[in-house]
Amino acid sequence: MAENDDVVPKYLQISGHIRALIERGELAPGAEVPSERELAARWKVARPTAAKALNTLRQQGIVRSRRGSGTYVAEQPVLLRESAPRYGPSSSESRSVTVLRAGVVEGPRAATDQLRLPAPSSVIVRKMLHEDMSGYARLVTCWYPEGFAETAALLLESEPVPGGVTRYLEDATGRALTVVRESIGARLATDDERRHLTLRHPAAVLVVRRLGLDAHGVPLEYRETVHPPGRWIMPHENFTSSTADSRR
Repeated sequence: MAENDDVVPKYLQISGHIRALIERGELAPGAEVPSERELAARWKVARPTAAKALNTLRQQGIVRSRRGSGTYVAEQPVLLRESAPRYGPSSSESRSVTVLRAGVVEGPRAATDQLRLPAPSSVIVRKMLHEDMSGYARLVTCWYPEGFAETAALLLESEPVPGGVTRYLEDATGRALTVVRESIGARLATDDERRHLTLRHPAAVLVVRRLGLDAHGVPLEYRETVHPPGRWIMPHENFTSSTADSRR
């Protein structure tokens, strides 16, 4: 059992385990998922907890239920971007965006690995607190290659970028973001995250890690978005035809 399993809610542990089985191909599209009764017995939890885990996967579009039959891996799972309205607003839809940090720092290993930079390497970091019209907050930290400091200087400014960072980055570099790879995980919130998101101690958070690539597969941006519990984002790889198409 992982060190934080006693804090991460059981239903998240269960849904995450099933999702991992699907991602590894151990549960193929159309395969039956363990029932509420089986999950409750296997994980030693109450039936409502098992039901909540399955409902989480339904909300993500990963599984489908057939009345009187059971729950099955979706044949064509619904793939949603992190910026889809149901899962959190884009920068332009946020009621407020506060830039908590912007500048050049030594990149954490996770960021340099994703950006395919040697460790240690300097990177541009932007850390922002987004709040939407409903008061829901999320903490977003983005990392970029240090070379963008010359071509995309607004990334270093402690103010929101007009029109959003992604569009600005594409315009400034002349490279369209064409592939987005996302994954999701649960972990304990850090002291900093609890302070900005007004969370109890200890608190489990959902972390969405997103890597943006250009048409040649070269990384443009790596970001981590920290959501309070209860926000669901499905991991996926998303392809877009072109920047121009996305702006029509």
